[in-house]
Amino acid sequence: MKYFFKHLNVVNRHRFEVFKLCCKCGFPLRGLLHDLSKYSYTEFSESVKFIKKSNGKKSPLAVCREENGYSKAWLHHFGRNRHHYEYWYDPCAKIKSPIIPFEYMVEMVCDRIAASKTYNKKSYNNSMPYNYLSQDKSLFLLNEHLKAFLEEIFCQLKEDGEKVLNKKNLLKLYLKHTKNESSY
Repeated sequence: MKYFFKHLNVVNRHRFEVFKLCCKCGFPLRGLLHDLSKYSYTEFSESVKFIKKSNGKKSPLAVCREENGYSKAWLHHFGRNRHHYEYWYDPCAKIKSPIIPFEYMVEMVCDRIAASKTYNKKSYNNSMPYNYLSQDKSLFLLNEHLKAFLEEIFCQLKEDGEKVLNKKNLLKLYLKHTKNESSY
């Protein structure tokens, strides 16, 4: 029971951080709807099972993937949440990694910052999302233009703080990196 409530607390804290950031960015509804699938039995039960091994330092699903080679909860999660680039990736399509719509890219930005805040607690600083991005080996699946967008916004965050998280700045950067690109 202890781990049930511990994980519930982590999920609620993370979702609240995403909500606050999405409000700053002009997408409160995206923040409100963020990660509701984490409350499903498939995702929640596996997370509770692995939360003890995660020591609160990283996602229980990352620990599950390290231990088992895959995670049913992770497959369930990214298949239902459009703010994950894996949702959009199709290895059989002509364009394997299309341009993701702006609102989901903003949610992705907020999600990564909130995850850094949630798992690092008081030791969080604005360079952590940028550092995480540069270490994420799975990003080779992400469209190169969107990767450049993420790099630039996280670099701005690192240098100038959360004041860069506003709809005007995010849209300017998104268009800069995707303007002449087609998803089709």
